[in-house]
Amino acid sequence: MKRKNEREGGFSRRTARPGSGRKGRKSDEKASEKEANTPSEKREYKGRGKNEKPTYGAYQERDPSKKSFRKPFSPLSKNRKNKDKSLSQPEYDLKSIQRSSPKDEDEIRLNKFIANSGICSRREADKLIEGGEINVNGKMVTELGYKVSRKDRVVYKGRAIRPEKPVYLLLNKPKDFITTTDDPLERKTVMHLVDGACEERLFPVGRLDRNTTGLLLFTNDGELSARLTHPAYEVKKIYQVTLDKPLAKNDLEAILAGVTLEDGLTMVDDLQVLSLDKTILGLEIHSGKNRIVRRIFAHFGYEVTALDRVMFAGLSKKDIARGKYRFLNEKEVINLKFMNKRKNKKRPQ
Repeated sequence: MKRKNEREGGFSRRTARPGSGRKGRKSDEKASEKEANTPSEKREYKGRGKNEKPTYGAYQERDPSKKSFRKPFSPLSKNRKNKDKSLSQPEYDLKSIQRSSPKDEDEIRLNKFIANSGICSRREADKLIEGGEINVNGKMVTELGYKVSRKDRVVYKGRAIRPEKPVYLLLNKPKDFITTTDDPLERKTVMHLVDGACEERLFPVGRLDRNTTGLLLFTNDGELSARLTHPAYEVKKIYQVTLDKPLAKNDLEAILAGVTLEDGLTMVDDLQVLSLDKTILGLEIHSGKNRIVRRIFAHFGYEVTALDRVMFAGLSKKDIARGKYRFLNEKEVINLKFMNKRKNKKRPQ
């Protein structure tokens, strides 16, 4: 029997595939019926492992009575009345660094109007206009050079928008807060930490991982946010990195020479050892790739146990306690504006 099967090119009993034959088909049908009758288990994102790959676990039901943070365009939080006067919102006089004429004050380009409202950058505003998503005084506008006055009613997604006064806020982010403006799972987000800081809608510039601490800038200046996050401007960040084991000398040299990851080559501006046991480092980098610091060290077999951003675009977290924030002063805002203007000259067309 076995030899006959082998000569005919079939499978012998010993080498038969599981599930083949009449009995195998019946068992497969029973298994599929069992799976169909068994409700699928809900799973959710739980974080990343040592290899920086995502891990998933059983879904946990959320408390429906738990209050989530206020949504964008929501009214001013009542908590702002009890804020410390030292955190009062400053007024910025930025006319000296803005190119504007008396005529521009009456009429401005529609994309600038949208960017000044804090929704997005001018380039993204052009896409909204071309896509027919913007209405002016009840009419759809698709002309890129269209000009509006501040008295015109500009509507986006059913809501009237208007240019807001600029706001720039610096947060010292703690752990276990997600950098997003909206989380469907109602987890703690950075928006909880700046809730009620001002009447204007704020959004974070870039992002920090859930377990990464340190500087995070908030603003409603869409144009500045786009420049600070665009790779062409090479905005520098300095991190304090804590590893699970001492950094080897050859790995330090390899990181400084440039690391090729799955998304291409990543260059490091500087890397210094800060502790005697060689587990605490100072890293200067301008790349804005997702989880880039953790991925660099995971590439060499290290796990980042703590990551803190101590400087961002020339701003430091001096005198800002963990979980607290402060408004930028006028000089700091002007420095950010001029820094991007200098970079803009080098920006490829």
